[in-house]
Parts: sequence; C-alpha cells; structure tokens
Amino acid sequence: MTVQLTIRDLRTEEFDALGRLMVGVYSQLEGFPTPEEQPRYYELLANIGRFTEKKDARVLVALTPKGELVGGIVYFGEMAEYGSGGTATAEKNASGIRLLGIDPQFRGIGAGKALTLACIRAAEEKGHAQVILHTTQSMRVAWQMYERLGFERSEDLDFLQQGFPVFGFRLMLAEAGLS
Repeated sequence: MTVQLTIRDLRTEEFDALGRLMVGVYSQLEGFPTPEEQPRYYELLANIGRFTEKKDARVLVALTPKGELVGGIVYFGEMAEYGSGGTATAEKNASGIRLLGIDPQFRGIGAGKALTLACIRAAEEKGHAQVILHTTQSMRVAWQMYERLGFERSEDLDFLQQGFPVFGFRLMLAEAGLS
C-alpha cells in the first residue's frame, strides 16, 4: 500500500521528534548494536538535525497527509561530509545517503522508497554519477529495497564500526535508468 506522502527538508522544530524516532527505530533492530554498546552512534541519531549544519547536507522527512512524521533520511551532496568509516568519504562525483529510519507504524506505505528516491533525484540534480550508502544485516528490509532500486553491493566500501560489519552499496545513476 502506498500513501501520498510529503517529502521535504526537516524543520528546526522537528529535530527532537525525528531524533527520538531514529533512536527508537535503530534500537529495535534485531542484531543491531544497542545504545549501551555504541552510545556515540545513538547520540548521532538523537541529534540528527545537526546534519543540516554540514556543507551540502540535507535531512529529508516524510509526512502523512495529516502531518504525522513518518521517517527521515540524511542526504550528502558532498561525500567529505558523509562521516562513515571506510573509504566512502574519499569518493568523487558522488552523493551519499545515511540514516534512513521509518516509524514502525508506517512501514509498508512506501516512505523509505520515497525518501531514497528524493535523495537520488538530489544527486542527479547535482550531476553526480553515483549514490553511495551503507547498511547492515539487521536492516534487511531496507537492503532489499535498495537492491530493487538498482543499488549494488560494493565491497570496497565495507568497514567495521566497533567490530560491527557495515556493508557498502552504490547506484550508478546512468545505469539505473533513473536519470
């Protein structure tokens, strides 16, 4: 089921609500590190609005027609600001996506796809050749959605975050048929 969602930039007054949503979503992922195991990661999630301060970064949110906050994602038009481990921050002619999170009560309505497609469009508008993201085994639903959208595994982007495997993906925009 797809619902007509509004995708737009996060507003300052929504920073805390999106931060709480993100912490809730990620802390419930089976097999994902807990807030006790990776407190700095959860601090990053709680303060997701701070990404709006980074050069060429945007935090996008999805809202229902009633204005309910469904989820969010961070788009990076400048990979140097991406802030992950591994080699992704050195990638050129690329945009990045991080921290997709959807409130469990709104899963299955197309919000993750809509947010990801908005990021792909932003990369195309910048004229970038590729979009890079990372995911984990705990995020299989998102992993499968990314693959359906044309993202392919890129082992050269993999890294360990405090011993936890993180898997790189890239979408070549010319090959994706989305440009």
